Amino acid sequence: MKISEIYSKNKRSLSFEIFPPKKDSELKNIDATLEVLCELKPDFISVTFGAGGSSNCNRTIELAKKIKYEYQVEPVVHLTCLSYDKSEIDEFSKILTEEGIQNVLALRGDKNPNLQEKEDFKHASDLTEYLKQRGDFCIAGACYPECHPESENRISEIRNLKKKVDAGAQVLLSQLFFDNDYFYRFVEDCRIGGINVPVIPGIMPVINAAQIKRMVTMCGASFPVRFQKIIHKFEDNKEALFDAGMSYALSQIIDLLVNDIDGIHLYTMNNPVVAGKICEGIRNII
Repeated sequence: MKISEIYSKNKRSLSFEIFPPKKDSELKNIDATLEVLCELKPDFISVTFGAGGSSNCNRTIELAKKIKYEYQVEPVVHLTCLSYDKSEIDEFSKILTEEGIQNVLALRGDKNPNLQEKEDFKHASDLTEYLKQRGDFCIAGACYPECHPESENRISEIRNLKKKVDAGAQVLLSQLFFDNDYFYRFVEDCRIGGINVPVIPGIMPVINAAQIKRMVTMCGASFPVRFQKIIHKFEDNKEALFDAGMSYALSQIIDLLVNDIDGIHLYTMNNPVVAGKICEGIRNII
């Protein structure tokens, strides 16, 4: 099923993101995580993609197949393009079609000095437009409530996002953020800019101070004062940080649900305990 069909029914979605293990031998260990996640009956699970070789694509697709055919949950396969040419994307598209995988999150991918950039796809909108010509895919796109780190300003951010939607993106999944006001303003800007597809907020619970600091640095999300106090107070106490971080994430999610957003996309970091506690906290709300 295409994930666009979820929103055409005016359904509020619950979805998760996971990543494939680095080694093929570790694929078996992902089952413990998937069993917990799929018991929560998500509408879809997205699977990240590491650029730089076919083995990364293979692990992503193998995990997506497991999710779809063993757990009967719709997968969304991440696909980056900066380091690939049209022939390689053609091959990926062929494999996805053969495996019955209909949903793709089209991404440019992070720039990496260790990987050669190719000329065919400079932006995610280029990949989106190309994929729409290569198969019957539902294409999702990424969005940044606080602007992409490379954006000139908020106006150019919305203009570029509109290009992505015009190219064929039917759903937008947001980068993580810790201040809901940024998300609400972003959605309002999208609607003013003529972007009318579902915009799904991405939430990452804070359970590891060092990890979250790296993520914030990478994606440019800001630290609200309330969030800073949590990190500062509990960063040396794992158990306390876990409890406080889960409470903070739940407060974000409840506020988003109260304000009638289209769904919740949870960055699980392959941690089923986190997903389970979040879903238990919102079981009677979503």
